[in-house]
Amino acid sequence: MSNPIVFRAVRLARGRTFGNGQEGVARGLKSGIRDMILPSTAATKEKLKTIDDLPGPSLATTVYWLFVKGYADKSHAMQVEHKHIYGPIWRSRFGPFDIVNVATPELIAQVIRQEGRYPVRTYLPHWKEYRELRGQAYGLHVDTGEDWYRIRKALNPKMLKLQEVSAYAPVIHNVVSDLLRRIERLRLGSHDRATVCDLTSELYKFGFESISSILFETRLGCLQDEIPKDTQRFIAAVNDMLTLSEPVLFFPCWTRGILPFWSRFVRAWDDLYYVAKGLIDRKVQQLNEQVHCEEAVQGTYLTYLLSSEKLSLPEVYISITELLLGGVDTTSNTLSWTLYHLARDRAIQERLYREIMSICPGRKLPTPEDLSAMPYLKAVIKETLRLYPVVSGNGRLTVDNEIVVDNYWFPKETQFHLCHYAASHDESEFPEAERFLPERWLRDGTTRFPHHPYSSIPFGVGVRACVGRRVAELEMYFALSRLLQHYEVLPVEGAPVIEPKTRTLLIPSKPINLHFLPRD
Repeated sequence: MSNPIVFRAVRLARGRTFGNGQEGVARGLKSGIRDMILPSTAATKEKLKTIDDLPGPSLATTVYWLFVKGYADKSHAMQVEHKHIYGPIWRSRFGPFDIVNVATPELIAQVIRQEGRYPVRTYLPHWKEYRELRGQAYGLHVDTGEDWYRIRKALNPKMLKLQEVSAYAPVIHNVVSDLLRRIERLRLGSHDRATVCDLTSELYKFGFESISSILFETRLGCLQDEIPKDTQRFIAAVNDMLTLSEPVLFFPCWTRGILPFWSRFVRAWDDLYYVAKGLIDRKVQQLNEQVHCEEAVQGTYLTYLLSSEKLSLPEVYISITELLLGGVDTTSNTLSWTLYHLARDRAIQERLYREIMSICPGRKLPTPEDLSAMPYLKAVIKETLRLYPVVSGNGRLTVDNEIVVDNYWFPKETQFHLCHYAASHDESEFPEAERFLPERWLRDGTTRFPHHPYSSIPFGVGVRACVGRRVAELEMYFALSRLLQHYEVLPVEGAPVIEPKTRTLLIPSKPINLHFLPRD
């Protein structure tokens, strides 16, 4: 049976001028749906419920969940529990935060479809305060409106277009080769000549080296036995900033003279900015020398940004730094969880190995074109991201318009929390949701698990989707395929089950130790 609301929305979309092609139809459909769910009259609005009608925990209950029941580092799991208690939409209040949580793909879609032209994920007042303290540009995560859109438009072409991203393949393969050498040194140096301990830490170095090689067009030495001092400082600053970001946000400003979080947060950002600025300034000098000598200017991402002159130099400093922040953990955590599950399920690992070898026999380096013939490789990564989305939830702040979600009316400046973890672990969307089943994502006519398109969106969706998604995927595909070309991965005997924990990002709660056995 056809849906009359969707039918009318499509009809409205066709009657509007939104541009040509699929994008124009999609924008028209989105606008048509928004017209259907927004109240058009005061009388209609009065029939809708408001934020005050939403269920949800009190402040005392929230404190109990976080600090008594032990969910302070398990906010992803608290999404699932609160959804069971309060339903798919509920209100949370903690300190200055008043948040509407939505935890089904249908409700997430309703919020996204009404987000406006310049959506805002969430305000980051502590990031903005630091920028103003140091007189820096705001950047992608702090700027809003047309300024945000201008920066995003400048960053997109060399990050989201597949043909452009494919040009980074040689750079990524060079870093993967160093990772393989690093894994070999570690396993041979272990007590049994097979174990690599704390794999996530090693893959973090890989992710850092890989994205830095693209963004700064230079190698930082993260995978060397002796890591350069500035690189160690850079890595530590990223970790400190992400760790401190939540406490700085939650504790009121008057505590800054008592608690150390703010001063350490500022120091971490100072270190990040100092190293990034130095690397960028060095590239600027190289480019100026090439131009002066009338040499051809060559390079990849940083060269493109600097030569396009779409961003000011201060905006390049902060934009490159923020891209780095978003690019490291996605690769390292996802690869860690993937190898963890492959080690525990030999059948899935063997199927993936056979696919890789059928396309890239021997130890042939996979190309971007080869990846299109590896659906199971992509399914494995998708399933990992479903189980462990790098960010367990995302935000949307309604800055442009009031919206209606699930028969509730919300005014401007309402903060929404899109509970991706709860949605992607819903049994109605993904039967046996806690199992690692890459087959869910195959499109060969045998898929047993149809699901809503917004049920698993680990990179976000729409104009605020992750700008580095294509690069992260290329890094993960190349690294995973080449690791399996060289090694069979097995769990360490007696190894415990590893659960995730929330530290701004979703990370393993314990070190992941695995055996790497060379293949013939």
